[in-house]
Amino acid sequence: MTNFKLYCFGESGNAYKPALMLQACAVPWQAVFVDFFNGETKTEAFRRDVNIMGEVPVLQHDGRTLTQSGVILDYIAEATRKFGYKSEDERREILRWMLFDNHKLTSPVASLRYLITLMKKPEDAVCDYLRKRALGALGVLNAHLSDRSFVLGKRTTIADFSLCGYLYYGEELPFDLEQFTHVMNWLDRIKSLPGWKHPYDLMPRKA
Repeated sequence: MTNFKLYCFGESGNAYKPALMLQACAVPWQAVFVDFFNGETKTEAFRRDVNIMGEVPVLQHDGRTLTQSGVILDYIAEATRKFGYKSEDERREILRWMLFDNHKLTSPVASLRYLITLMKKPEDAVCDYLRKRALGALGVLNAHLSDRSFVLGKRTTIADFSLCGYLYYGEELPFDLEQFTHVMNWLDRIKSLPGWKHPYDLMPRKA
């Protein structure tokens, strides 16, 4: 199997999703550092040669270039035959939770962390709104995980990799994650997967 090349940077939870899955699949892959904080994704060269959307992650493999973390996770599952769906019902359930993650969980969590932790912005009404949305989504996920080990039940799927992407940044999260006991236990189960690494140990950061 040819190597996977992932354009990423350590602070990106969206890039961490496929990085962690590649690790768990035990396939050879290469991290390509993208200097997001110095504007690399906004350059004409990046948009022309890597991703017209000006975002990471970007996965290159077997002559393909793929963007958007959900699409990348789905592709890795197909290419490796790991962590994917085993029936059409599972396919739809995975899609349901990945869409929930993209719209309801990752969006407010990532935006809130970026504003408060990374950009050091003062708290305002926007932050309050984002925090309420993030905590609401975490409440839904916590309730769902109250009687199952993983999102689909007993085994890890790409839905889990999608949902956990920003939740391993610990003290960088501007809210108390430990109030969600079932989420914390689920994160510990994912952490026990072979090859698990913290985002900053898995992807490069600017020195």
